[in-house]
Amino acid sequence: MSTVGIIGSPPRWVSHRRLLEQTITDLNNCSKLNSTKQIHAQLFKANLHLSLFVASKLISAYSLSRHLDLAVAVFKQIPDPNAHLFNTLIRAHSSSHNPFGAFLAFIEMQKVGIPSDNFTYPLLLKAAISSDINHHTLSLVKMVHTHIIISGLSDVDIFIPNSLIDSYSKCGSYNGNHFARKVFDEMAHKDVVSWNSLIGGLVRCGDMDQGRNLFDVMPERDTVSWNTILDGYSKTGKMDVAFKFFEKMPNRNVVSWSTMISGYCKKGDMDMARFLFDRMPVRNLVTWTIIISGYAAKAITLEADILFDIMLRSGFKPDEATMVSILASCAESGLLDLGQKLHVYILKNWRIKCTTTLANSLLHMYAKCGNIDKAWMVFKNTISPDRVSWNSIIQGLAVHGQGKRALQLFSQMKNSGITPDGMTYIAVISACTHTGLVEDGRWYFSIMKTDHNITPQIEHYGCMIDLLARGGLLSEAFELANNMSFEPSAIIWGSLLSACRTHNDVDMAEKVVDRLVKLDPSDSGVYAIMSNIYANAGRWDGMAKLRKQMKHSGVEKLSGFSSIEIGNVIHEFTVADQSHPHAKRILTMIDKLGKHLKLVGCVPTRSTLLGV
Repeated sequence: MSTVGIIGSPPRWVSHRRLLEQTITDLNNCSKLNSTKQIHAQLFKANLHLSLFVASKLISAYSLSRHLDLAVAVFKQIPDPNAHLFNTLIRAHSSSHNPFGAFLAFIEMQKVGIPSDNFTYPLLLKAAISSDINHHTLSLVKMVHTHIIISGLSDVDIFIPNSLIDSYSKCGSYNGNHFARKVFDEMAHKDVVSWNSLIGGLVRCGDMDQGRNLFDVMPERDTVSWNTILDGYSKTGKMDVAFKFFEKMPNRNVVSWSTMISGYCKKGDMDMARFLFDRMPVRNLVTWTIIISGYAAKAITLEADILFDIMLRSGFKPDEATMVSILASCAESGLLDLGQKLHVYILKNWRIKCTTTLANSLLHMYAKCGNIDKAWMVFKNTISPDRVSWNSIIQGLAVHGQGKRALQLFSQMKNSGITPDGMTYIAVISACTHTGLVEDGRWYFSIMKTDHNITPQIEHYGCMIDLLARGGLLSEAFELANNMSFEPSAIIWGSLLSACRTHNDVDMAEKVVDRLVKLDPSDSGVYAIMSNIYANAGRWDGMAKLRKQMKHSGVEKLSGFSSIEIGNVIHEFTVADQSHPHAKRILTMIDKLGKHLKLVGCVPTRSTLLGV
């Protein structure tokens, strides 16, 4: 026996085995492209890259680093791929931005005569329900279902019919749930996953009665079953029913508590949300995000600020999802101070990578809160701005009166290779509106379809009507509203009514008010604007007639109110209300301002003092 293999270098097959074991371990933990390429090179040098087992690991690693093209290249190098390798490629496509590629791989699998197995079809169903191909979802699921029936695998592995039920129920339609129920009824043996998938589909479509009926007859329930019904009640705003159901739950987990807190936050009941938050035994980052976002959305700055600090002291480190959620709430309620605090935290903590998504949230928050300069700074510092980035900054500039700059950016956006979408054109036409560029707006509205195949939606028509109305083309705006393929909303008619007030067009205003009253006879704001239009035109008979109409319809004018944030505290003021602790000082200051206005020659006209 030779001693070379004992005291010298190990045999070649031993070296290859050790290399294989080590590289496979590295590939399983690899998500970075450069690292995967280095390992791939080592395997190629050792002539191990053609192994079916190695190839499957390389395909998974490349797809994990979001380089599907390299994963496909690895697959194409294998002369005789087996079912496992095809499944690996299908899985890579199903989790990518190109899920349709999973079906192309499946077709190739059929062509070369490789039989699909019980792993193939659930992966294809996952690809079918991807949002990127949502308009084909039901057809694709039905196609996969047909192949499953032909294969006879449905009766072999319960995972396949369960995947079918889940996929049909996620098609988001009555037909989807109909087919899901058909699969469910045909199953010889059902488990709790079968029941949960069917109930989940009904709940997602808002059919709580059917979902609850199925829940009540379930032979066996788990926490997912309870949480699915609870989530349905929460999302439909039935918090009283949700609370009673929550109290009956035999086992509550952090998802149960978070669902309840989220439901109360969305309803604006922060007292109840906080009551549950303080009671819950275990919190996670999601729970903290929900409660802080809830306070921020309600503009309760102090509580949101305090809870954010408590969260940090409790050892929770906010991630991208947390920041995006809270920033969205800040944008919604105009909490600039809290938004800036989060921005500073992001900059100081290298652990939070400022992705394009996070940068977009910051940009949107600054634009909505009125700081367009900061929004522009965030945009300029975004390494890879996407369509959302461009849309947000164009819209922000438009709203802040920088329409020409917004239109220049639109040109830069197209030159950079970013294709505009429907939201882009809403921002662009808004920019024309705020800058008074009526003809430019007409042109952009026309090229939506011709240049980018974008069919105008009601939002685009609303922008065009607003553009024409502000430009004094009230008759044209009225005709567009009447003749478009959508039913005009109160917002569209309201913008036209405001333009009638600006241009003192009483006759057109009366036509618009007639449309608005039909939509909502109890809206006192419509009568208030029409009253001002009559007053500006000196039509006192019209005002008197309007008052009679309001009285006859039982419409009461609601008191106006305003709010302002000072030192993280929101102060609200209502007409004729003197409950504010500093009411006397405020009224004294208003009196001084009134006297000052008179001194500089500002005299109110009769029309500005009259109202309904």
